[in-house]
Amino acid sequence: MEKQTTDDKVNLAEDDPLVPVSPKNVEAIGLDYGFLADLTLKAVSTDTNCTSEHIADKIKLPVPIAENLLQHLYRERLIEILQRESLQSHRYALLDRGWERVKQLMSVSGYIGPAPVSLDAYAAAVRLTEEARKPAKAEVVAQAFRDLVLPENALQTLGLVVDSRRSLLLTGPPGCGKTSTAKALHAALEGEIWIPYAIEVDRQVIRIFDPHTHEPVTTPAHRYDKRWIKIKRPLVIVGGELTIEAMDLIYSDTVRFYEAPFQVKSNGGVLLIDDFGRQRIAPRDLLNRWIIPLENRIDYLTLHTGKKIEIPFEQLLVIATNLNPRDLVDEAFLRRMGYRLTLTAPSIDTYALILRRYIAAHDLNYEPELLQTLLNRYRLENREMKSCEPRDLVERCLDICRYEHLPKKLTSELLERAWCNYFGT
Repeated sequence: MEKQTTDDKVNLAEDDPLVPVSPKNVEAIGLDYGFLADLTLKAVSTDTNCTSEHIADKIKLPVPIAENLLQHLYRERLIEILQRESLQSHRYALLDRGWERVKQLMSVSGYIGPAPVSLDAYAAAVRLTEEARKPAKAEVVAQAFRDLVLPENALQTLGLVVDSRRSLLLTGPPGCGKTSTAKALHAALEGEIWIPYAIEVDRQVIRIFDPHTHEPVTTPAHRYDKRWIKIKRPLVIVGGELTIEAMDLIYSDTVRFYEAPFQVKSNGGVLLIDDFGRQRIAPRDLLNRWIIPLENRIDYLTLHTGKKIEIPFEQLLVIATNLNPRDLVDEAFLRRMGYRLTLTAPSIDTYALILRRYIAAHDLNYEPELLQTLLNRYRLENREMKSCEPRDLVERCLDICRYEHLPKKLTSELLERAWCNYFGT
């Protein structure tokens, strides 16, 4: 992405090409002046102590630009100047004419907040972030998977997934560690990314930043475009609640702006479709929705006006299922998946290693009879071992200790009680 001030590119810092540069004037913002003025007026209507600095902070633009927009509203007789604070700062209040204008604007769009960036600027930033991505480091991948006991060939495949960011179809029986593996993939992704609070298309606002999904990190000391926020690479998990409708723009008739769907919020990170095949819609219908994005790294979303927009589809997609994938998808879709990995039930040695690691993680003492107690139970009930069960059984032992005010410990008797509480036998 080149450094320039047109509306189809994002300005970037000289020392770090991923840091958005603060716009120097209104033209460098890349949005219609009237749209910015309307957003500023709505921001004034929410501020009982309205100063240029307050508005600049609310719409995330430099004070001189915010003052430029406020002066425009003053000349339009929508606001009045109550007091001069400094050379480039005043205290303002809404006039009756301004309140009438705000009422009209809110009937069209209720968005009040950081000024959005253009869709083109967002797409360019996502592309640049992907192009600047560094190769995965084997030691970082190994560290991310340190708590999982996986065969060497599985770790090799997962390392390739992290490095290539290609999609992964993860299969295996329930409790074999599919969700934990996907979360470890996320931990193996290095670096942080910049996302905008919102984007603008045809004067429509689409909110991207979600405090429930995105975790902000410390921002650089030098000036940057505060319409963007630096975050950790996101991890988005969706399961049985997934619907076709949830994969498109979410428009609210109440607030009259859009919320980005989950796959947009996951750009730059990991998107896990968990328990695939358990959704309320046919798996083939769901997967057909993903074919074009997987092929072209572009998704198509629809405004309520009917207009289609292109938006980047740049995340590590993981589809996890405990069903036979050939009963869910056709070969055409399987070809588009970057990698496939099947996790199996653990052997006795693997189960023992998982148990020892989890006991050690809780600073408890491991004794061989603990494993033997569990193996006897599995044989007695003819139950297949699962990778998640050592963790679950140890945690239930700790639950008993806590509830009964016992010292934190692990014994065969406690494991027997934990087994009965866990399996109901």
